[in-house]
Amino acid sequence: MTGPGRGAPSGCRVRRGPIARFRAPLRAAAVRKTAGRVAIAPRTMLRMTHTAPPATGVRTPWEELPPAVRHAVGEMLGAPVVRSRTQSGGFSPGVAARVRTATGGTGFVKAVSAEANPHSPVLHRREARNAAALPAAVPAPRLLGTYDDGTWVALVFEEVAGSQPHVPWRPDELRRVLDAVTVLGRTGTPCPLDVPSAAEDLAEAFSGWRGLLDGEAGDVRDRLGAWTADHLADLAALEARWPEGASGDTLAHADLRADNVLLTADGGVVFVDWPHALRAAPWFDLLVMLPCVRSQGGPDPEEVFTTHPLGRDADPDAVTAALAGFSGYLLRSSLNPPPPGLPTLRPFQRAQGEVALTWLRQRL
Repeated sequence: MTGPGRGAPSGCRVRRGPIARFRAPLRAAAVRKTAGRVAIAPRTMLRMTHTAPPATGVRTPWEELPPAVRHAVGEMLGAPVVRSRTQSGGFSPGVAARVRTATGGTGFVKAVSAEANPHSPVLHRREARNAAALPAAVPAPRLLGTYDDGTWVALVFEEVAGSQPHVPWRPDELRRVLDAVTVLGRTGTPCPLDVPSAAEDLAEAFSGWRGLLDGEAGDVRDRLGAWTADHLADLAALEARWPEGASGDTLAHADLRADNVLLTADGGVVFVDWPHALRAAPWFDLLVMLPCVRSQGGPDPEEVFTTHPLGRDADPDAVTAALAGFSGYLLRSSLNPPPPGLPTLRPFQRAQGEVALTWLRQRL
C-alpha cells in the first residue's frame, strides 16, 4: 500500500508491501569437481592471507534519526521501537540496525540522508524498488515498507536470524554461499525484475582502463606498478569487449561480498542489499564475487570459477573481457578520494582490484 503514513510529515511517502520469503535449506557447494559438483580443499584456503580492510561505513545510531522517521518505522512494524542494535559491516553510511518494538516485533532498518552521502539516498530508493519486486524464490529478506520525505530515506525489512560469514572465509561457509549463487543464477533465469542490463548499467564503471589510458588519474606507474602502466592500451582494448560477452537474461545481485550475505541456522543463505541488481550472463555474480573472496582469505578464483556449475561452461573469452572490465573499475576507483562516510572503501577496492588483475593476468 502506498500513501502518506499517519504521523508522517506531508509530502513524505511511507510504503508497505509484503513479499514472500525463501527459507529452503541449501545444499553444500563444491571447488574441485566431484560427481558433477565441486569441493573446496582447505589447503587452498590456507595459501591466501586476509588482505582486504573491513567493509565499513560510518553508522548513525538509531536514536539520532529524526522523530518522524522513527515514528514511521514504528508504524510499519506495528508498534514503537524500544530497542535497537547497530550492525557493523557494509558500505552504506547512516543507520543499519536490528530493532525490537514494544510488542516484541522485530525488523531491520536502513536509513540515510543526503547529508551523510549524497549518493546513498538514490541507492536506497533503487534498493526499495528492487526488493519490492523480488520473487519468493530469490533468497532475500522481505521488504516491509519504506519511508521517503525527500531528505531521509528509510527501508524496513524483516529481521533475518542469521550472521555474516566469517572473514577470513571458512571452507564450509564458502561451500554454502557458492551453492546459493548457483541457486540464484538458476532461479533468476529468465530475469524476473525490470532492471537494466549489465552493459547499460556498467558502461561507465567498466571503462576504467580506458580512463587510465586517457590520463584521468595521471601517471599510475608508481601507484599501480610498471606492468600495469606498460599494458594500459592492451587492457583497455580487452575491456572494450566485455559488454557483449557479459550480456544475458539472468538476475544478478552484482555486489556479492561477505557483508552482503547472511547464513541461517537451518543451513540457508540469504543475500541482502539489492540496489545494484541487473541483467547479465549467468556467471556474472560469481565472477564479481570471487576477487573479494580471495582478498578475504578465500581460494584461488580461477580454480573456483572453472569448476563451479555457473562458470565451467562459460565462454572463456567473454569471462576474460568481463574480468578486464571489473579489474579496471576496481583499480581506477581505488585511486579516487574516499567518499563521505565510507573511509575504507578505496583500500577495499584496491585489495579486490589487485586480486582481479592477478587473476586476469593468469588467464591471458
